[in-house]
Amino acid sequence: MPNNTTTHSSALGMVEFNSIAVGIEAADAMLKISQVELVIAKTICSGKYIALVRGDTAAVRASVEEGKSVGAIACVDDFVIPNVHPQVYPALIASSWNPTVNAIGVIETFSAASAVLAADRACKTAQIALMEIRMGIGIGGKAFVTLTGDVAAVRNAVDAGAQAALDQGLLVRKVVIPQPREEIFNILS
Repeated sequence: MPNNTTTHSSALGMVEFNSIAVGIEAADAMLKISQVELVIAKTICSGKYIALVRGDTAAVRASVEEGKSVGAIACVDDFVIPNVHPQVYPALIASSWNPTVNAIGVIETFSAASAVLAADRACKTAQIALMEIRMGIGIGGKAFVTLTGDVAAVRNAVDAGAQAALDQGLLVRKVVIPQPREEIFNILS
């Protein structure tokens, strides 16, 4: 897993499949077609499989296109983010921490790919701390993003991130919780 010193020049791409077997086959093809690094390849709930790669933009774009082509019969969602925000990588493994909390924002989506897109957009919109991107494990194939910061920044970031998911028709809900109780924050961190 990449560390949190990743620069903005790194592109991130993902393909989400509704078949595990097809997902594994497509992930292999994604790695063979261009010079990319595998970030995550694994099963998620409701029998889905995700493959996440990073590298230069052209290589990531070619990799994602190959994954979509090989796995066309099972492709659920995909993306390429040319300049992924550096907070996204640590949030994928839930390693972000911000001890001062004025508000918590949650963006819930129907796909893992749309949650990553929402997280990236949220980070690029306002000064927030991305806490986690939870991708479909133990939650019926849905995904969600948690973030924190001051109330106005969280509200702006959640609105922007939710719009990214809504543009794809994959937004479930968004919430902003000002001054959350410590117990709520602790279950998220």
